Amino acid sequence: MEEGRKPEETHQTQPKMIHDHEKEHHKHKHTAPQSSYYPRDPRRTFCTVITVFLLLAGLSVLIVWLIYRPHKPHFTVVNAAVYDLNTSSPPFISTSMQFTLVTRNPNKRVSIIYDKLSAYVSYRNQAITPTVVLPPLYHEKKSTVAVSPVLGGAQVPVSVEVANGLVMDENYGVVVLRVVLLGRLRWKAGAIKTGRYGVYVKCDVWVGLKRGFVGPVPLLGSPQCKVDI
Repeated sequence: MEEGRKPEETHQTQPKMIHDHEKEHHKHKHTAPQSSYYPRDPRRTFCTVITVFLLLAGLSVLIVWLIYRPHKPHFTVVNAAVYDLNTSSPPFISTSMQFTLVTRNPNKRVSIIYDKLSAYVSYRNQAITPTVVLPPLYHEKKSTVAVSPVLGGAQVPVSVEVANGLVMDENYGVVVLRVVLLGRLRWKAGAIKTGRYGVYVKCDVWVGLKRGFVGPVPLLGSPQCKVDI
């Protein structure tokens, strides 16, 4: 009799196991997919888009810079003339000078546009001519341009040290002057233009000048000008 009951017990417990399995399957069926439908955080998506955009923009700028890589222009004073230098009315002096500056654009792919150019002459770090405004200048790539501004024409107040120094240097026959150019420039590559950058050019020249002499004066020394951008 006991042997005959065993199949019935086995038959009775089997549906329960199947039922439990179906319940577990039904539970997973309704709960598992819910995690895949959670909404994304819009702030995180926005930050990701901005980050990708900035990386691409930075990479583009770096590529353009490496391709074109603009270099500073070169300036040199090649000629000088003094038409007037009057130090007889201290603390004012009046002078009229002309300098020829040659500027070279060393870039093969980039042109230079100069805006708001002005120039003056200084002696011992003091201006001895008024500032003169120069016309805008467009400098083609791999080209050389010469400018010859006439500087001076009006009285300028100076210190006693400057006035006495000019008199002594004229008597000696050598005067050290500095030609200064100020302005703003942009680099241009095709249709692309950069923003404006301030440019400061300092040209130290030694001129052979005797008191009372008028006209072209020899350059005793004229190293390449210093260009700060």
